[in-house]
Amino acid sequence: MTSKHEAVSPKHGAMIPDHEVMTSDHEAVSRRPVRVRFAPSPTGKLHIGGARTAIYNWAFARRHGGAFVLRIEDTDPERSTPENTAQIIRSLHWLGLDWDEGPERGGEFGPYLQTERFDSYRETLEHLKQHDAVYPCFCTPEELAARRERAMTSQTYSGYDRTCRSIPSEEAAVRIAAGEAHTWRLKVPLDRGPVTWDDEVFGRVSVPADQLDDFILMRSDNTPTYNYVVVIDDYLMQISHVIRGDDHLSNTPKQILVYEALGAEIPRFAHLSMILGGDGKRLSKRQGATSVELYRDRGYLPQALLNYLALLGWSLDGETTLIDAEGLTSNFSLERVSKNPAVFDKAKLDWMNSAYIRELGAKAFVDWLEPWLVDWGFTREGRVAWSWDADADLCLGSAERALRFGRPASPEEVVADVTAHRAWYEGIYPLVCERARTLAEVCPMVAFLFSGEAVLLDERSMEKCLRFEGVADVLTRVITALSDERLIWREAAIEAALRALPEELGVKPKTLFQAVRVAVCGNMVSPPLFGSLELLGREHILTRLENALQPSSPLVPLSQTPCPAPVSRPLSSGVSQNS
Repeated sequence: MTSKHEAVSPKHGAMIPDHEVMTSDHEAVSRRPVRVRFAPSPTGKLHIGGARTAIYNWAFARRHGGAFVLRIEDTDPERSTPENTAQIIRSLHWLGLDWDEGPERGGEFGPYLQTERFDSYRETLEHLKQHDAVYPCFCTPEELAARRERAMTSQTYSGYDRTCRSIPSEEAAVRIAAGEAHTWRLKVPLDRGPVTWDDEVFGRVSVPADQLDDFILMRSDNTPTYNYVVVIDDYLMQISHVIRGDDHLSNTPKQILVYEALGAEIPRFAHLSMILGGDGKRLSKRQGATSVELYRDRGYLPQALLNYLALLGWSLDGETTLIDAEGLTSNFSLERVSKNPAVFDKAKLDWMNSAYIRELGAKAFVDWLEPWLVDWGFTREGRVAWSWDADADLCLGSAERALRFGRPASPEEVVADVTAHRAWYEGIYPLVCERARTLAEVCPMVAFLFSGEAVLLDERSMEKCLRFEGVADVLTRVITALSDERLIWREAAIEAALRALPEELGVKPKTLFQAVRVAVCGNMVSPPLFGSLELLGREHILTRLENALQPSSPLVPLSQTPCPAPVSRPLSSGVSQNS
């Protein structure tokens, strides 16, 4: 191992006296500056499990005034892509997580992509060679596989049997010089007792040494293994706490052995329990194990997703369910992280997101809604209508929509219209803030506001509310009341005018209001009627009511509405705030 007086310097690979190397006990580590890292592999998109790990690292760093480091572990050449790296960074930005060191920011412990750090892995390996901490292994994959199969058949130890450990160094050097393929294995001390550490979440963990073989650090193609590079990176970056998923528990004893071989300070470890689905099994994509950006594209607010993921394994006091980023970073502690698996509950996420929508206020709501308006091509004076599966769960993004009539406005037209008529768009907020679970649900809820003088009818609603005897008299009287120029076009005045009519006409209030609702909004289920009437405007209201009296009017059932062009696209096509 290291000599009696030397150890590798964390920053430069130089030698420093061993009295400067701190011990790995809790008290010593607690005196270190807090430095944590999130180290995703860009082999795919950032999913919620990884996002939760990032949130916990970020919150822990902010709570203790430490550094949050983003490091990209991109050493898988077949699956790691720049596109995935960019997606991970976008997702973290969208969640509101900022890092102190890493891509886009740099830092004194960089580079922060593993593929740019290979020199440090080779240099450290040379150091380990000099201190007799590693040895070359010439066993071929076929030989190793055969031994493993024999061991399993005889039910004996199936790990590496240390065949090459006893090869004299002179012989090994000759074979290497001759070009014989070889790996480099860590020389685990034969008298090493159990590898034990105090996990910040799971408590005391101990792994018998006889379960650990002399594992490979450098492959025969000169690429380093995960359990080697992660230690070198964490060590050189002076990481104080390693907070990660419990799927890495089995890696920890091996990594501790590498730290010991380097004579390096061992960080504190905190392993986070997995997230389960409602069936108690590992979370599947069907149950919620999807990417962060997919939640974004389904209309979830980043502050809501941040809040929800933070509570999947951590709690403030066991009761508080809504906690913003400031509250999280002010109160987060590993002591309140549970070692029991968390259960992903989409219904709770929907509820939490709706709570955050209610807290937005009209101004912020329009800011968040604008990209969705762009996606649907909606403008205040536009005339466009889409149809979609009314039974689809818009929070799942599973529905398709098809253009029924009109021309969707261009993104530039939508943005200009929102800017010019900001107050009108803010009027949408009170119509939906108590009803929308996600932003994806808003445009379908208020689509009737953007179809001009016509509206698409839900056939079931039409049959129930516009096909009763006397409906013509009801709608005619409503038209007369709303046409009165003395009527101030405000929600309260409109409501008062219409509430006076049922008794006069001898019909139930529900009958009248549902007829108006369907004729104007196209559906029995819609946002508050009187606020919708105010926002839609007197001219469009009267035209739609008059159309409802005409058999050949543009007011026709969805099933009979011609689609002039085969335009269709996902109900939420990925347009979102801060994308």
